[in-house]
Amino acid sequence: MPILTFANISWLFSELPDFSQRMSAAAAAGFQAVEAAWLYDADLTELQRAREAAGVEVVLINTPPGDVKAGDLGLAAVPGREGDFRQGLDQTLKYAKGLNCKMIHLMAGRVPVDSHRHLVAKEMEAVFVQNLKYAADILSKEGITGLIEPINTRITDPRYFLDSPHQAAAILESVGKPNIKLQMDVFHWQIMDGNLTQNMHKYFPLIGHVQVAQVPGRNEPDSDGELNYSYLFRTLEHLGYRGYIGCEYKPFESTTKGLGWIQQYWTHGAQ
Repeated sequence: MPILTFANISWLFSELPDFSQRMSAAAAAGFQAVEAAWLYDADLTELQRAREAAGVEVVLINTPPGDVKAGDLGLAAVPGREGDFRQGLDQTLKYAKGLNCKMIHLMAGRVPVDSHRHLVAKEMEAVFVQNLKYAADILSKEGITGLIEPINTRITDPRYFLDSPHQAAAILESVGKPNIKLQMDVFHWQIMDGNLTQNMHKYFPLIGHVQVAQVPGRNEPDSDGELNYSYLFRTLEHLGYRGYIGCEYKPFESTTKGLGWIQQYWTHGAQ
């Protein structure tokens, strides 16, 4: 069974002002499913109508970032913010249930300003594990999978706490919950560690979700860059991956002009 591709509408169709319109545009482009980072400025009822009208599945949303103006980018690993994380999880769960979304990215967050990573790493890991265990129990009651995603600290976000698949795997082992999985964003994995073939094989049992973009430009997978996606997709298929491939990249021109790469591998959302 071919892997299913879907549109991250926080990145794709961004020429349209709201997520409801982006859902419709994704469906018109042939996608059967979408994901998004933060939908919380949009009315849930309006999103439900848009999803039903477009006929798309919503497969993944993120927990709220926190106070963006204050520098937050997730709260799950941030000491002293446990209450804020739980409130954000409640909000995310409301939207996930309303949109029949079965995966939630539980964002770790950033090392606090004026803190040194190596001095706060143990405390942040302990908070992260505690919050992930809490989330796992809540999400399991709804049949929802929680995901943790390493984000590279070399280019994208130097202060992000969770930055490698090795760190994520160790945290997942400490959490020990089957509904908390690893989100593999190939862009971040390549920048932080490379060695993609070995890492994909090593961590495949933990992977619950995959996202793609070329390196270093974070454009379409077939754009100029370091990665051979034809090989990487074949590797995932040979490993037996049966989940989604999220298109989380910056279109080089317009979204629709850049979708030709998908047809090189599979039709949009085709099974």
